[in-house]
Amino acid sequence: MTATVPAAVPATALSALEAELVALLGERGVSTELRVRERVSVDGSRMSPIISELLPLGIADLVAFPTTAEQIAQVVAAAVRLGVPVTPRGKGTGNYGQGIPMSGGLLLDLSRARAVVEVGDGTITAEAGTPMVTLERAAHETGQQLWMYPSTVQSSLGGFLAGGSGGTGSIVHGTNDAGFVAALDVVHADGSAELVHVEGDEAQRYVHNYGTAGIIARATVRLEPLQEWRGFYASCADFRTAQAVMVALGKLRPTPRLVSADTPEITAALPEDPAFPAGRASVRGILEASTVDAATAAVQAAGGRVEDVRDGAQVPLSLSVLSYNHPIEWLQKSAPGVYFHLEVGGQALVDRVDEVHQVFEGALLHNEVGHSGPIGMLAGVYQSPEQVLEGIAALEALGVGVHNPHQWNVDFQLQRTVETARRTDPQGLLNPGKLNPGYGGPTKGAVR
Repeated sequence: MTATVPAAVPATALSALEAELVALLGERGVSTELRVRERVSVDGSRMSPIISELLPLGIADLVAFPTTAEQIAQVVAAAVRLGVPVTPRGKGTGNYGQGIPMSGGLLLDLSRARAVVEVGDGTITAEAGTPMVTLERAAHETGQQLWMYPSTVQSSLGGFLAGGSGGTGSIVHGTNDAGFVAALDVVHADGSAELVHVEGDEAQRYVHNYGTAGIIARATVRLEPLQEWRGFYASCADFRTAQAVMVALGKLRPTPRLVSADTPEITAALPEDPAFPAGRASVRGILEASTVDAATAAVQAAGGRVEDVRDGAQVPLSLSVLSYNHPIEWLQKSAPGVYFHLEVGGQALVDRVDEVHQVFEGALLHNEVGHSGPIGMLAGVYQSPEQVLEGIAALEALGVGVHNPHQWNVDFQLQRTVETARRTDPQGLLNPGKLNPGYGGPTKGAVR
């Protein structure tokens, strides 16, 4: 397999852009150093053996570090006027290929634009580079909490909205396109340096499309009243029992913020913790304090053990970073070069778990309670892209919903994004290579 090599950006345009950006941002706000360009030109792609085989897929020619939403707009305007492609980047933690500057050009690093602008009654407004953990702490100071935040709590607000889909708290609220976003200030590729304010349905046009229709510079997201949370750790002799406990905890009211379960093999790969006894499956939850007794009873009724109940502001965050794809990442670290993974969902993950585990050699499931049913990440021993696609078909035949992360094309509301981008990015300069309606991923049919 080979990746398409884009045409080089003209040196004259890059030189002119560098001079303009230095005047705008200062010497420390712009870099052409190779080590800096290499560092910011990668994302989470190495979690994908399919994409890893194709690396490097691109490297920035120039990096800009704006510190405010207004500067973000000015930087994008300058690049557009000179015809230089712009690839936005938050913290580079969550996606596989979507943050790589495949056409070179300008890498727009938003991590220094991190001001919390306002904490209101039910909403919080911040600039795109603000870490989600910073938003959660700011909300706590006013007796509120975020509707949801990603498993990687250091992810940026803009990156989560443009590249993520859900996270801790989504059991109640669903994904980040289901009302989490109240308003956005976005930048179009029209050379105007304007911040375009959008709300409601119009704001959703810029969610989960990797900045291809407009770059998020500032966002307002939903808050809710702060609850008293506990970190709940249990273990079971086998994964089926752990799944049964997971399902029971998901039915608690008030609803948990997070409930997950891991096989003994995945549990063994997690960071060492007394709450993860050897040879046992793990069940973990961020539970409302008033439900801990009911959760304990559910665990004991299933024959499991409660290993610990922990209090403190950091506990929910520490559990979040052991959810979603993170347990699989720890598994991959424990056996480098062995595993790949798929995002999966549906009741079959619980009802037909043995059959699910038989689809791939060495398959292991990380399971969670989702908004509409079980979700998870399925790891398997990697052989080839064709093996992955055959396994996807087999999983779908079992009734498992599958999302293949081993590709970089926009795969949420693709047609809507294409239509929006025709208006907002007529030259195709925003994150080129990620908005192709005919693209099938590194191998044909890789997008599901």
